[in-house]
Amino acid sequence: MDRLRGKVAIITGAGQGIGRGIARRFASEGAAVVIAEINAEQGQRTAREIETEFGVKAPFVRTDVSRKEDILAMVDITVNTFGRVDVLVNNAWGGGGYSRLEHKTDEDMEQALRVGFLAAFWAMQAVFPHMRRSGGGRIISMCSLNGVNAHMYTAEYNATKEALRTLTRTAAREWARHNILANIICPAAVTPAYEVFRSSSPENAAAILKQNPMGRMGDPERDIGGVALFLASEDSCYVTGNTIHADGGGHINGVSWAPELPE
Repeated sequence: MDRLRGKVAIITGAGQGIGRGIARRFASEGAAVVIAEINAEQGQRTAREIETEFGVKAPFVRTDVSRKEDILAMVDITVNTFGRVDVLVNNAWGGGGYSRLEHKTDEDMEQALRVGFLAAFWAMQAVFPHMRRSGGGRIISMCSLNGVNAHMYTAEYNATKEALRTLTRTAAREWARHNILANIICPAAVTPAYEVFRSSSPENAAAILKQNPMGRMGDPERDIGGVALFLASEDSCYVTGNTIHADGGGHINGVSWAPELPE
């Protein structure tokens, strides 16, 4: 139960969903976790529950990841509080919608790239000197089968997640000599975003679930958090540049994604 004892992790978008699940799993293994979240109510609630339940420090840092100054402050606060940062989880996402490619706007694409790609780029650059100084670290980026398979109607999400995947692999290549290991998780889990999708498109959600070899969506803490824990721990000390699909096998044949949209 102490695989991350003494470690400090920053998790963006940690107020709910997969970010919250990873934060809880890390805390259960002894890590101090920085809850970087734009929604103050969600972030504070998650921080309180983690500190109460697991007895570790879990400061909430309000962070709008689309703002570089917020990202830099997030890292500065972490280092000033704990003296180090060992793990960075690039998880935050700012939404987006379903529409045909020809209807996507510049604003759609620019916002997605700021939140899902540039935020991670800024954070990785900011944690790098601290990880190098302490002898290594872990970077975990949450990407998506949507990008790998180029699912319909989510062009900004797909492009952003594939850009993040490439960025993370490049960091793995360049920073391995500093023992900074960088890996990617493509998850499938029950999150607030998934619940919205299931409510709005129950037939499509049921069809996707039927194609999943394990027949279920993952649990953010148990299923996705467990993979993140492995990548954050010393058990993964010889693993870098990999993409792990934590999706119940959904990637094996590629889950079809073809909801009906009007022209």
